[in-house]
Amino acid sequence: MPTPAPQPSTVSRYLPGLTTLRSYQRSWLRGDIVAGIVLTALLIPAGMGYAEVAGLPPVTGLYATIIPLIAYAIVGPSRILVLGPDSSLAPIIAAAIIPLAAFDEERIALAGVLALEVGAVLVIAGLLRLGFVTDLLSKPIRIGYLNGIALVVLLSQLPKLLGFSIEGDSILDEAVAIVRGIANGEIDWLATAIGVICLVVILGLKYWRKTIPGVLVAVAGSIIAVAVFGWQDDLSVAGAMPRGFPSPSLEGITLDDVVSLLGPAVGIALIAFADTSVLSRTFAARAGTTVDGSQEMAAVGVANVATGFLSGFPISASSSRTPVAEQAGARTQLAPLVGAVLIVVFIFVAPGITAYLPSAALAAVVISAALSLIDIRSVVELFRVNWVEAALSIAAFLGVALIGVLQGILVAIGLSFIAFVNQAWRPYRTELGRVPGMRGYHDVTRNPTAERIPGVLILRFDAPLFFANGGMFDDYVRGEVRAARAGGRTLHTVILAAEPITEIDATAVDELVELDDYLRSHGITLIFAEMKSPVRDQLARYQLTVDGQPRFDDSRFAPTTGAKIDEITGKLRTDIGPEAEGGRR
Repeated sequence: MPTPAPQPSTVSRYLPGLTTLRSYQRSWLRGDIVAGIVLTALLIPAGMGYAEVAGLPPVTGLYATIIPLIAYAIVGPSRILVLGPDSSLAPIIAAAIIPLAAFDEERIALAGVLALEVGAVLVIAGLLRLGFVTDLLSKPIRIGYLNGIALVVLLSQLPKLLGFSIEGDSILDEAVAIVRGIANGEIDWLATAIGVICLVVILGLKYWRKTIPGVLVAVAGSIIAVAVFGWQDDLSVAGAMPRGFPSPSLEGITLDDVVSLLGPAVGIALIAFADTSVLSRTFAARAGTTVDGSQEMAAVGVANVATGFLSGFPISASSSRTPVAEQAGARTQLAPLVGAVLIVVFIFVAPGITAYLPSAALAAVVISAALSLIDIRSVVELFRVNWVEAALSIAAFLGVALIGVLQGILVAIGLSFIAFVNQAWRPYRTELGRVPGMRGYHDVTRNPTAERIPGVLILRFDAPLFFANGGMFDDYVRGEVRAARAGGRTLHTVILAAEPITEIDATAVDELVELDDYLRSHGITLIFAEMKSPVRDQLARYQLTVDGQPRFDDSRFAPTTGAKIDEITGKLRTDIGPEAEGGRR
């Protein structure tokens, strides 16, 4: 019996590129080809520049562009996402491989292993449906991290722009070395002039003539100038590219190397997919489609594995080249494929052109990309809205800038957890009261006309109860009870509006028991209103008792705060009608 053909849904899930090919429309062809040609003007200099930032020969940047574009075109769910070397990953790659190797051949092999490990992490995580893990990096942390990366890249490329080289073990050492080099007159004014002019052209056209590819104009112009005036012997240049397809370059790798790169690989995988997922979702939304995060994660992993085998290094989606493809008319992954083919043509037909490409021009390309990572406005806005998140963003920036790029990843992830714990540790909490003519019970601090119910204190705590905030919750309720009694109120009931409480762990249960004992000793009954059924079930599993009886029986729970108040007062509210609207909670 013949094997049945794969269902379209299966092909669509694992090989989206084939699905796109089957439904390809001839009207898309012109836009894809034009976009591919325009894209090539960015892919070549960007790939070469980021390879240098990563401590690798420029040609590896082209390999790390060609292979991922082909692989992603087959397995990637996004139609126009452009993958390749990235400015935020290059410093991390350099920090991981440079300490382990001094020669290019060794670094290429280590970079390939790193890409394989990054790809394996992403593929496994995608198969396990772990696309949500990128939420570990909150927006403020990502802003600070990228600002730190931008500073690292700028300081690494500024000497190349000025025509001299430096050495430094930290960002402070590099900054001091740059100042010393400038003070000692080490600047190569010819290289500086070329680099600055290229940077002005790139940034100027980016802001005033977006339809003109500034990178292409700057790079082509610098190559022509060097060739015409014969400056290739007076300047640092990229050098001619070797002819031929990329080939495996994993010789000499040891088990120690593989183990040493595991930590950086996990960090790079997290950052790579965080960048890719945001970009993928953004462009999918523009096209009116959706992208599965876990499928995207696995696709980026496959692209990394492919380039790791063939002399590449870890890659992610490009936030600068993808918009260019879209604006140039790209409709499908054919556009990046055209770019990949044209790079291959370049390597075979005109590899000697780069012998006239000054390193200062490449530095200008990288610096322009790094400048796009800087986001001071968002940091200022964070300080205006939430100083805690702003402080976390600054801390992430300092972690990358002062401690190191790899350590900065751990700092960023750690700070994300701290941000979460901080929000849950000190949630919004308030007393509720009855506002005449308004349904429900509302925040007394936001509703000056709110009335307190005689003998009753109604409180709300807007967070799950867990080990970090259980003590604060206990202290808060006790403090409110003491304040109410000190103000002359006689209390017999405390109602906890428990709808925001979605979890109660063992530590918080102990605090809850202590609070209940405290209230009992003062003749006060603790009531839970609107507690969600799963949370109530969770509380019941602890089988809490007092004097041999269930501590929290059915009488301690109320469907709503209003229902309990009606029971306590013995009458229904008469100040509201069916048309009454809710107020500020």
